[in-house]
Amino acid sequence: MGLLTWTQSRATNRRSDFAAITDRLDRELKEEKIQRRLQGGYLLDLLRWARLVGPTTPAGPPPEPPAELDLSPWHH
Repeated sequence: MGLLTWTQSRATNRRSDFAAITDRLDRELKEEKIQRRLQGGYLLDLLRWARLVGPTTPAGPPPEPPAELDLSPWHH
């Protein structure tokens, strides 16, 4: 009887572990998609700015990144 209970509790634990892992992966994927969207928009802003600034044109300040964009991977 004890073996059956132990096996059932292990199966329940595995299911809850799997659900926790998939929930975390879903959340991280959603956050990454948002960051990629913000990064893509900022890249387009930089490209627009670069088109306006020619070799003889005095360069103004480049556009600021969105406040929500996480640039920590590129900071040292």
